[in-house]
Parts: sequence; C-alpha cells; structure tokens
Amino acid sequence: MRHALIAAMAFATPALADGHAQSWDMPMAYAASNFHSEMGVVFADKVREYTDGAIDITVHAGGSLFGGGDIKRAIQTGQVPIGERLMSAHANESALFAWDNVPFVATTFEQNEALWQAARDAVTEELEGQNLVTLYTCPWPGQGFYFNKEVASSEDTAGLKFRSYNTATATFAEELGMVPVQVEAAELSQALATGVAEAFISSGATGYDRKVWEHLSHYYKVNAWMPRNYVMVNKAVWDGLDDGVKEGVQRAADETAADCMARSEELTNFYFDELEKNGMTVTDASGTFAEELDAIGAKMQEQWLAETGETGQAILDAYEGN
Repeated sequence: MRHALIAAMAFATPALADGHAQSWDMPMAYAASNFHSEMGVVFADKVREYTDGAIDITVHAGGSLFGGGDIKRAIQTGQVPIGERLMSAHANESALFAWDNVPFVATTFEQNEALWQAARDAVTEELEGQNLVTLYTCPWPGQGFYFNKEVASSEDTAGLKFRSYNTATATFAEELGMVPVQVEAAELSQALATGVAEAFISSGATGYDRKVWEHLSHYYKVNAWMPRNYVMVNKAVWDGLDDGVKEGVQRAADETAADCMARSEELTNFYFDELEKNGMTVTDASGTFAEELDAIGAKMQEQWLAETGETGQAILDAYEGN
C-alpha cells in the first residue's frame, strides 16, 4: 500500500495541482510491430487528445522496460502507473484469470466477447483487490500448435520441449507428453534457435512476429482459446485523477478495445497466409490429434470449474445463456 500511495503522489499530483501533463510509462510485453503494441500507441494518442494533454503516455514495447512476467507487479506496486499484460499468465495467482483459457468454450471473436462480458465483473473485482483497474482488454486470434514436423497424435509429440506461457499451456503440454518450459514471447526466437523450446501453442501473430518459420515447419489451427491482454492502471493512481481526466482515459480505452478486437480478427487469416508464404504447412488439426485435444479440453474445463467453484460456473452459465 505504501508503494501505491507513493505512486499516486508521483503520478497524480502534477496534473491535479498545476495543470501540467502527467508522464506515464506504459510497459508492454510484445514487439512494437505486434498489433497489441500498435494499439497501445493508438490508445496513448487518444488519451493525450481526450484529456487535453493532462496525461502523456509513452509506450515501451517488447519487454524493454519490464519483462512480461514483471509488468503486472510493476503496476501493482507503483513502479509504473499503467501497463499491459496477458492476464492468463497469472492464473497461478487466481484460477479466475484463466477464464479465457478454458479450451474450446469460445472459439470465435463473437463468442470470446460474450464470454468476456460474462466474466468481466468477477475478473475486474478480483483485480481491484490487487490494486489494479482494468481499462480495456483485447483478444488474440485463436491459438494453434507449432511443430517442426507433421503431428498425427500424441505419439509424435512425446518428449518435445514445449514453450508454455501459463498454466493452461503447461497442462496441454503435459497431457500430450511434452515437457513445458516457461518462455516469454520476447525470448521465443532465442529459445527456438537454441533448442530450449521445440514447439508451442499460440496464435498466428506470434509466429509471424517471431519468424518461427526459421525453426519450425507446421502450424495446426485449433482455436483452443482466444486469450486476452489487459491494459491496467494502478488503482491508487486512478483514484487520484479527477473525473474529467478519468472520463477521457476511459473513452480512449473503450474505443481502443473495439478497434483492437477488430484488428485482431482482421489479421487472423493474414498471419496464416504469411506463415504459408514463408514455407510453413498450415492446416487444421484432425484425426486422432484433434480427438486427443478435445478430450484434454474437456478435462481442463472440469479442472477449471473445480478451482473456481460457484464463480466459474456462474460465468459459464451466463455465457451459455446468451
């Protein structure tokens, strides 16, 4: 709490006291060329405009200010006032944060948005308890599997070192007989080049950004889930802003959320095309492999519901009732 109060004084006082702009550093984990980071810049520009310059955000992409795994903590403790994080990477803190990693529940953008609306109140309340205010979220395209060979079943994946980015991806790896290794997106290319990782699950965006065709040969479209990145602000900092500034920031956030989701959907097939252009085989998972994935997904859904209890069941009930 002491860190949060110091942050509120450091980041909020100037704009409230003398009208000068607050300068906010905004760490983001993904490459500057990634659409999430590009939309972060759009958001920063909108905030500057809608607050009449009261808040000036500088985006630090590619984990250049804080590594992906450190961003959430940096916002919570007031080391930075704002930042972006793939929240499901923190499902070890609360299973609720894995609402968007329950396999095969929401596999289209429309379904993902409906699931987010069902989960939103519970998730944002959980984050507020951690000194974080959610400004906007944005989904990645559907997640699929990258390998350096053709895969027909788990017999082909056994023993592979599998890059994981949260508990769900680690579970998938283990169920398919692979060995999960924690690797942030910014470190993925090096991990593949050095053999630290030999396979992973992600969207076409990550493969395109990291030019994984230099190391891998096959991408299997699965649409297992569509995880969301969150742009969050330190709650003490947020509470220190006047209402007019808050309204400007939230307007920027709402507009960016809609634009980011549209951009994600627009880019989905572009990424597949680019992977193919660069020599990768892009195909749907099928046969035994697809059946195994379905079985694993059902098991993971049961596990998530067991961990989240009534809250998780209420989210799925609300989603399925839409």
